Amino acid sequence: MLKRIACVLFLFIVIPWTQAQEIKKSPNLIIILADDLGNADVGFNGCLDIQTPNIDRLAESGVVFTNAYVTYCVCGPSRAGLITGRYQDRFGFTDNPLFASNDSLMGLPLSEETLADVLKQANYKSLAIGKWHLGAHELLHPMKRGFDDFYGFLSGGHEYFPEQLTLNDPFEATTQYDGYKTKLLKNYTRVEEKEYLTDAFSREAVAYIEENRNNPFFIYLAYNAPHTPLQATEKYLSRYSNIKDEKRRTYAAMVSAVDDGVGSILSKLNELNLTENTIVIFLSDNGGPERTNGSDNGVLRGGKSQLFEGGIRVPFAMQWPAKIPAGMIYEKPVISLDIFSSVIAQTSNRVKPKNQLDGVNLIPYLIGENDKSPHDYLYWRKFDEKKYAIRNGDEKLIVESEIHKMLFDLKNDIGEQNNQSNDRMERVVQLNKDLRKWESEMQGPAFLGLLKDKIYNEQHPERFTKQIK
Repeated sequence: MLKRIACVLFLFIVIPWTQAQEIKKSPNLIIILADDLGNADVGFNGCLDIQTPNIDRLAESGVVFTNAYVTYCVCGPSRAGLITGRYQDRFGFTDNPLFASNDSLMGLPLSEETLADVLKQANYKSLAIGKWHLGAHELLHPMKRGFDDFYGFLSGGHEYFPEQLTLNDPFEATTQYDGYKTKLLKNYTRVEEKEYLTDAFSREAVAYIEENRNNPFFIYLAYNAPHTPLQATEKYLSRYSNIKDEKRRTYAAMVSAVDDGVGSILSKLNELNLTENTIVIFLSDNGGPERTNGSDNGVLRGGKSQLFEGGIRVPFAMQWPAKIPAGMIYEKPVISLDIFSSVIAQTSNRVKPKNQLDGVNLIPYLIGENDKSPHDYLYWRKFDEKKYAIRNGDEKLIVESEIHKMLFDLKNDIGEQNNQSNDRMERVVQLNKDLRKWESEMQGPAFLGLLKDKIYNEQHPERFTKQIK
């Protein structure tokens, strides 16, 4: 009789307690970042000629953000904002860094914590895969910035076919774009990769999930696809023989490779029963450069390198079955800064970053605890060109110069065709004032960026010469 009572107590007390402990366990995190992906180039945003069934499956299993932004319109600064949860202008990351392995200031300043740094406080194991683009100096390497492991490259772009990776040492480079030819790094060691890069990066992500199934992990999977050079294997090209435009066809194949990778990750999570408590996020680092890589931003005006919606509004979806209902559409503005804040708020011991964050925890907004807008204002700055943008509610002001300002109503004019500035000058003045107040908190450039490559070479003739320690 006593044994029977003990069994009943076990069933009604111990098992529920164990389940509760599982729910409280810090969620795993996988951030999947595409590179130069057009806003209209995924199925969940209406794409018809490129099939993205796995990315769409992720979106259908959670939430699609229809007003989703990144902090900048090109790769490097956008990544700096995402990985720190802070406007990159706060610490002078105003442009794409140059490939300069001798320069410890050319990249993410050491004053900044990364998401991996902070998650280490909660005993996460972390892996950065693919494109880093936050500095090539040894002090800026991902494993010096909080990550336990790394598999990828440090420059802003890369060749996709392994036979084109010919440089064993970054100091064999003689130009900025020689960085595209460096052999991949596994932690600190150069390796001989045998696979198409996108497939290799997916492989590494799946292996890390398997290896770390029993402890919380963070995978930052930063594909370089579909960034140029436009290169795809026949496996993916053959899926799009119906697309006659060669550029668009290759681009579609590259996106398809990313989608296959997303599928392999989701399948591995299912196989290991990790789906329920794993946050998986998919987004692009900026809008598509339509003329360059054949991408499509749909009805959005402009593209990469511009502050119009086509440059900064991106495909963005997130699943976390333990908390986020499937099939959600969230229409209020969000930004990539929110990823950092959202994740650290879910850790079991509520870790705290040392720096002020600019993002917010989105989870209360997604589960009905807060019906307000996550952000009153969002801001963008192109320092060298003295161009700015600010969004407040449905209104967006773009400042091209002191005499050229454009005001748009995004709710009724998502394509930014109807400039209302002449008719609503009072509003233009107020939003411009709000912008200047925000800018007063920002810093100037911490380093010379990509567009100053020639000047940097003149000032640093030792750029590609290995320094003797």
